[in-house]
Amino acid sequence: MKKLIIVLSGIVIIGIVSLFVFVESRWDRKYDLPYPEITHSLDSAVIERGRYLVYGPAHCASCHISLDDYESMEAGELVPLRGGEVFNLNYGVVVSYNLTPDVETGIGGFTDGEIARAMREAVGHDGRILPNFMPFKLMTDEDVIAVISFLRSQKPVKNPIPKPVYNWSGKWKISTGKIRPRIIHGTTLPSIKREASVEYGNYLVNNVANCVGCHSMATVEYGEKKYRFGPLSGGVRFGGNNVNNTRYVTPNLTPEKQTGMIANWDEDTFVNRFRQGRVYETSPMPWGSFARMDEVDIRAIYRYLKSIKPIANKIEKTVYQPGEEIEGS
Repeated sequence: MKKLIIVLSGIVIIGIVSLFVFVESRWDRKYDLPYPEITHSLDSAVIERGRYLVYGPAHCASCHISLDDYESMEAGELVPLRGGEVFNLNYGVVVSYNLTPDVETGIGGFTDGEIARAMREAVGHDGRILPNFMPFKLMTDEDVIAVISFLRSQKPVKNPIPKPVYNWSGKWKISTGKIRPRIIHGTTLPSIKREASVEYGNYLVNNVANCVGCHSMATVEYGEKKYRFGPLSGGVRFGGNNVNNTRYVTPNLTPEKQTGMIANWDEDTFVNRFRQGRVYETSPMPWGSFARMDEVDIRAIYRYLKSIKPIANKIEKTVYQPGEEIEGS
């Protein structure tokens, strides 16, 4: 029996050591993905389109700024995209990157292709995986060019940003490929017509504004996103931490008559809600950015949401004050 215990203990120790070696040797892996053939422009109209996307529907400014600048950004100021917001995630700590063209601490030393690959593939200039927050895999070439052109037009701001710090769970997920460049099926278009159409609304909701990311219960395993109920049916929870004790549950945006939040809204009501901006101070919805969207974009989003498959998913409440129990927990 003693010998058996010794043998089994040895096997366990070898297994733990092997697992440790496996994770430590692979978590810092690099991905050799091709660079998009993108070249920035100096055209003022292209730069202006990029500014609109960054501070509007793509809401880059909601994350890539200092928290000290957040209120100013929400009020409409074009605050510098110097990064610095800290995200405490279940797999580690991530700080948003400096997107100004500073050579030492920002994107000034990166090529257009490296920036475009980061946006589309979540792979950094050094080949390492980036936190997969950006939904720009299928953003059109025209809009990617516009965003990069605007970013390069900014005044450089020196603001060193620490690299992500992954915990054991994060390292395990990266080493096994559970955290990897996200797989999004579809074809990248050179451009898209900007009009209040279902097609353009689809593009904004899924490839620019990322409404689908926050309004859909889903898991991402090995790069593949799997929906629990269906896209845009709501149910994602936010808040409940030391910074934000109010908790939020995203509403069902499908046109299901009984449970869809906006199913019975007319188009003008939808537009007016966006124009109103923030109601709850700590709402995770980037109202400061979305309130800047032009009417064409807002109407396109509405028409797309009215066109999608209705999904019955009742969200009892969307806002819970500290101490309230979330219904359905």
